[in-house]
Amino acid sequence: YLEIAMSIIGKVIVSFLIIVIGFKLIKILITLLKTTLEKAEIDYGVISFSCSFIRIGLRCIVIFMAVAHMGVEVSSFIALLGSAGVAVQGTLSNVAGGVLLLILKPFQVGDYIVLTGTNCEGEVAAMDIFYTKLKTVDNRVIVIPNGTLSNSNLINNTKQDRRLIDIEVGISYDADIREVKKILNEIAREEKRIIDQDGVEIFVSSLADSSVMMGIRCWVPTSDYIATKWALNEEIKLRFDEEGIEIPYQKLDVCIKNEV
Repeated sequence: YLEIAMSIIGKVIVSFLIIVIGFKLIKILITLLKTTLEKAEIDYGVISFSCSFIRIGLRCIVIFMAVAHMGVEVSSFIALLGSAGVAVQGTLSNVAGGVLLLILKPFQVGDYIVLTGTNCEGEVAAMDIFYTKLKTVDNRVIVIPNGTLSNSNLINNTKQDRRLIDIEVGISYDADIREVKKILNEIAREEKRIIDQDGVEIFVSSLADSSVMMGIRCWVPTSDYIATKWALNEEIKLRFDEEGIEIPYQKLDVCIKNEV
């Protein structure tokens, strides 16, 4: 019994070393592969997915080698995995979804995407074989299965090099529309991040119940979209206050009667 026990312990130790050393070698190999692909200026999404795929494949080979050294028939082990195929169908759909995303390229690492109908949005941080990771503006990480992502409607906010800012602001019906358009035009002229000053559109958007809705549209670099929109909104409010132009808002008048 002692000899059998020692033999089993020896096989377990060797199998453990195979896994440990094998995984370390795989880590070194993947690091070298990633560095080489980055120097070749290949899309980072392709690099991330490929490295993840190769890493998992090599780890499976190492595990098979360790199992074979333990004396377990590899064919029996593979048959066992095959019988569990139903349980991993979702995983396979994620792999297929990842491949589809790489082929169609609706986004790449670094793009800011929004999944419509959900609260999921952020910058694409990484694409692995099973999941895509988004980093939110408040530095959280959202992990989305590739199968779900490939079948979802999404908006890519940074795919194009410029975006349209569309702002609406209400003014009183007593305000002079021509004066308001002049002020809005001056605000747009002072904003240096607007790409085409001649392409700025200032117009009456609609006649609402309690205000005249003025619109301003302009094109800015995608990277400056948020900052420019915030700056325009702030400047409009400040200039309207200076010029005495009222921005209507809902008011509630309360009348109190004193009964004698």
